[in-house]
Amino acid sequence: MPPKLHTQRTRKCKTSCINLCSEWRNGQLCGGAASHAQQPRQWSESRRDLNVRLQNPSLNLKQQREILQANGEMGSWVVEMQYRLNAARIDWSQEDQSGRTIYKVPPLISNVNKKAYQPRVVSFGPYHHGEPHLKSMEAHKERALLCCIHRSGLLVQEVFAFVAEVAQELKDSYDSLDSAWQHDTDKFVQLMMLDGCFMLELVRVAYQSENYYFGNDPVFSRHGDLYLVPFIKADMLLLENQLPMLLLIKLKCILENIEPDIEDLNADILWLLDHDISKYSDIGKCLHVLDLHRKGLLHGNAAPQSPDQSPDQREGKNNRVGHNVVRPATELHEAGVRFMKSKSTSLLDITFDGGILKLPNFMVDDDAESMFLNLIAFERCHIPAGSDITSFVAFMDNIIDDDRDIKLLSSKGIIDNNIGTDKEAADLFNTMSKDLAMEMNNNLGQVYKNLITYCNTPWHKWRANLTQIYFRNPWAIISVIAAFILFSLATVQTIFTILN
Repeated sequence: MPPKLHTQRTRKCKTSCINLCSEWRNGQLCGGAASHAQQPRQWSESRRDLNVRLQNPSLNLKQQREILQANGEMGSWVVEMQYRLNAARIDWSQEDQSGRTIYKVPPLISNVNKKAYQPRVVSFGPYHHGEPHLKSMEAHKERALLCCIHRSGLLVQEVFAFVAEVAQELKDSYDSLDSAWQHDTDKFVQLMMLDGCFMLELVRVAYQSENYYFGNDPVFSRHGDLYLVPFIKADMLLLENQLPMLLLIKLKCILENIEPDIEDLNADILWLLDHDISKYSDIGKCLHVLDLHRKGLLHGNAAPQSPDQSPDQREGKNNRVGHNVVRPATELHEAGVRFMKSKSTSLLDITFDGGILKLPNFMVDDDAESMFLNLIAFERCHIPAGSDITSFVAFMDNIIDDDRDIKLLSSKGIIDNNIGTDKEAADLFNTMSKDLAMEMNNNLGQVYKNLITYCNTPWHKWRANLTQIYFRNPWAIISVIAAFILFSLATVQTIFTILN
């Protein structure tokens, strides 16, 4: 294109654009742009009026739907969401006060090991009630209920009415209660009575020969203690298999005609679950048996505070090359860390000071994996519970990598391995700690950081190698001393030879 023609077309386009903009500013475009400029404001005002009308508390869902449809808002989902928004009277800044404490384990958690969350012998509560492999225990529940009411001298109707008074509160404890249980209160109260009396009777009779029913009873006898009660105890520690503690307290109160004593009930249940109750002070109110067991594992001495790093340690950590994670127990031992058993059995009693890592004694048996996984699931589902058990398992997974680590910790009295081989115990921790994270803001997080700093200091590893190689037993010490004496004598002889 010739330069002159190109310049003319460019000038023509600029002129057209200027005229177009002038017309828009003067309101001459599309019937007057000024009226269009007012549309957003008018739309905003009409929308505001619509919201004011919809927020009228006297309107029901049908009336709100008619208003929305008249204003062009078609769609049941929009209507329902707007209705729920208008009906809500929630302070979003406050925590949920719904009272839910018993949860179904989400698939994200349970897919790792589904069997760990399923009861094997007995169901407690509505989540697993009626499953075919658990129905055989229903007859034993009825026997326990009849024995409890018979000893109390009450009528079944009286106990039923007493439990029915708190039925809604008991329902609210379950996070995913089926609508059939929600709508049939009589059936729900019947379930609570059967399961609650069976659990209380188990606490009263198990391992107490003076309370046995009769010699050949399959549950409440010495035979039951040996072959059935251990499985029932494991089922009592499943998150989906819980009864609200409120139910047990209410039943104990009316059946024994006494004022409810939370600590007595806590002690009885903890004793059944093999806790040493002589070491416990008051535990306080608990949500259910799993929550009580969790508090029992964490109970005892308050979590001791590990000393903070000194300034030179903090500065040195940034300049020193080394690991940024805690290594397995055997590597820690090679770096100069010594292991000792803590004075208490509380899982919070973990400290690291002066090169000594103190850990509580605990048992690893066939039910340990299921127990820890359900405690972890409870902490993940129930936010107020915290993350102490989760952090403990994550920390133990860091220092347990293979059978050598289990062997070392067992030799120090920290782990009682009743599951089988050391490799099986190591695999247990490596499996159940998948996708776990340790909270670094508590005492355990400080222990973690101090261990890394200690192990990244070369002097500690050199000293440990010297001790472990040359002073590991009396014979090695004698050999070193003898070698030193011989070396000294040879040196003296050489000096005298040179002088002569």
